[in-house]
Amino acid sequence: MDTSTSATNSSSLHISQFILMGLPGIHEWQHWLSLPLALLYLLALAANILIFITIQHEPTLHEPMYRFLGILALVDIGLATTIMPRIMAIFWFDAKAISLPECFAQMYVIHCFFGMESGIFLCMAVDRYIAICHPLRYPSIVTNAFMVKVTGFMVLRNSLVTIPVPVLAAQRLYCSKNEIDHCLCSNMGVISLACDDITVNKFYQLFSAWIILGSDMALVFSSYALILHSVLRLNSTKAMSKALSTCSSHLILILFFYTGIIVLSVTNLVKEKIPLIPVLLNVLHNVIPPALNPMVYALRMHELRLGFRRLLGGWRIVHLLQK
Repeated sequence: MDTSTSATNSSSLHISQFILMGLPGIHEWQHWLSLPLALLYLLALAANILIFITIQHEPTLHEPMYRFLGILALVDIGLATTIMPRIMAIFWFDAKAISLPECFAQMYVIHCFFGMESGIFLCMAVDRYIAICHPLRYPSIVTNAFMVKVTGFMVLRNSLVTIPVPVLAAQRLYCSKNEIDHCLCSNMGVISLACDDITVNKFYQLFSAWIILGSDMALVFSSYALILHSVLRLNSTKAMSKALSTCSSHLILILFFYTGIIVLSVTNLVKEKIPLIPVLLNVLHNVIPPALNPMVYALRMHELRLGFRRLLGGWRIVHLLQK
């Protein structure tokens, strides 16, 4: 074990850095997973940048639904970029050491982006609810000012609610083991190394999860329940099909996102027996949704596909003119 510590007095040692061991149980050959993870990261990066540029470039996509999608693309880029370079450094260069301030900063950013993704899904669900259940009032409710307010609220909410997570973790006493069986600085993985009581940390982790993810999930599924109730009352099959198609892509990604959270919560209960599974799922849940989201939207949104074609066609023309 790496015992990178600094003596503070004659009787105790305080840890000055953590060691991210990577995937528990497969440390010897975990580098073989670096290639698929790197490809997933590059796919997520390229696809989300393309979506954001397309939405910004195409006037026909300057609608709230696509604006929220553009914000989601930025959040996905931030979430994947927060963890993947560090994971690749561990797998490729054995760069396992991470200072305490860097670890707590990573912990904060991961929690913040994770909450933002959940918050944007809620904004998109509310947007679809107003569009389908109150179509005549939609233009007067979902305005640019509305978008700025809800996005600002989500940023403020997640920024403030997340602050105590790394602050409480930093207040713990780390005096013996400094090896974390993980690829990133998860809150529970870090505080499990503390030598003092971590009850407050566990309580706030649960509290913040319910405040952010729990409330978002309840409101998202309530919105879609109201949407489904409203759609089933339509007399026209064509109108029903059109209404469902406008929110089907959102619902696919929302189900995937929250199902992943539930699976992670369940697997964490058995991590003592199978420590690899929750860690691997945690890593995948931070990189697969950013890679999956753009593909689902590109496949299911006709206007977005047209925007891609016009953008790529414009770049091709510029390239030919430069020749």
